[in-house]
Amino acid sequence: MGDRAPAEDGLVGWWVALPPGAGTAVMATGIVSIGLHLVGQEALSWVLLVLAAIAWLALAVDFARQLLRERDRWEAKADTPPALTAVAATTLLGTWLALQGWSGVAVAALVVAVLIWPVLLTAVVRHWRRRLPGTVFLVCVATQGLAVLGGTLVVSLPSGWLAWPALGCFLLGLALYPIAFLRFDLGQVRSGAGDQWVAGGTLAISALAGAKLLAVPAWRGTALHDALRALTLVTLALSVCWYAVLVFAEARWPRPRYDMRRWATVFPMGMTAVAALSVAVAAAVGWLRTPGQVLLWIAVAAWVVTLVGLVRHLAAYSR
Repeated sequence: MGDRAPAEDGLVGWWVALPPGAGTAVMATGIVSIGLHLVGQEALSWVLLVLAAIAWLALAVDFARQLLRERDRWEAKADTPPALTAVAATTLLGTWLALQGWSGVAVAALVVAVLIWPVLLTAVVRHWRRRLPGTVFLVCVATQGLAVLGGTLVVSLPSGWLAWPALGCFLLGLALYPIAFLRFDLGQVRSGAGDQWVAGGTLAISALAGAKLLAVPAWRGTALHDALRALTLVTLALSVCWYAVLVFAEARWPRPRYDMRRWATVFPMGMTAVAALSVAVAAAVGWLRTPGQVLLWIAVAAWVVTLVGLVRHLAAYSR
């Protein structure tokens, strides 16, 4: 027993020291799980969903504990953009559940996300500053997460009223992007530890939100549908451009060491794949499915590599 105590203390210390952006691990795992579902890999999708749900639950308990018992520490974390991973992770898990037909649980996830989104968004925007890392774009990601989940539920719920709030979140998320971009340190493309990828992942989740809204039955054949289709395709194209730039930067300035922020790399990679797969159907651009599948398996490989890095990091931390 005495030999185990230091290891346990080390892991507890690691957990206590987790940055608020640890929620990107849930986001990355959740979106890769959704992608695997879209290509028919249900067993793998379920495995990743279970892992994402366990991690989400652990982080949610810690979130609540800090809110109730360590209010100063909670407020310090809530003022930073990574706190918004709580919203984004919740909406992605809710989206997976909605795709499986579990609309009741998905609605509950939407309610939770809607309740915490304005609190965290307001706190983050009030403390914005210049030259921020890629996590600055999480204000857009969290907002678009609401649009994605809301748009997914529109198709499965009897009432279509959620379409308009989802459209509002979609447009707000797009409007927040240039504001966040002005505060983004472009030097992070060369030196960032992983979260610089969120700059492109934001546009990918925006394209996914657009794809969900294109599926709203009442809007088909309307001018709104045509405008949404064009905007969605442009957004997806821009996200792919970011993907190419970031891949080039990774090759030009390699950063091979593990960092928790690498989960914020896996998330945009998976999101770009899922956006391509979804837009292929929603916008009737069938050829997008093949590159979407290729990008998905690249994201799966990145997820595995990052998980191995995490396991090795935990093993070293517990010594």
